[in-house]
Amino acid sequence: MKTYSVKAGEIERHWFVVDAQGKILGRLATEVARILRGKHKPIYTPHMDTGDFVVVINAEKIALSGRKADQKEYFRHTGYMGGEYFIPFRRMLEKHPERVIEIAVKGMLPKNALGKQMRKKLKVYAGSEHPHQAQQPETLNI
Repeated sequence: MKTYSVKAGEIERHWFVVDAQGKILGRLATEVARILRGKHKPIYTPHMDTGDFVVVINAEKIALSGRKADQKEYFRHTGYMGGEYFIPFRRMLEKHPERVIEIAVKGMLPKNALGKQMRKKLKVYAGSEHPHQAQQPETLNI
């Protein structure tokens, strides 16, 4: 018996909608990353992008467990000496709620060109509206 390897033209992509309201950030991000990679499919191949599209709504209503909401900080650097920025979770959630989920999912995907290709299939929106109704996304309960 031979091992089956999927071809690029045989991959079927579906669209899923995930409501982030009241969900824990890390638990939501792991499930979203799993779907983006395609690990939920029997045709999963590590060296190919077999994943589906994921639309996350209500990003502004995401939660963290414990005291992480007060303690978590995001790090950024300008490239210049002393150009470090530490952005608290609460401020990031107020200004850019989409980035909170994007950063969490990015850390769970491969750090190469394949991971970049997978990240492009993630669509995150702060509110409950999204422009992807034409793709007829299925609701995913996490």
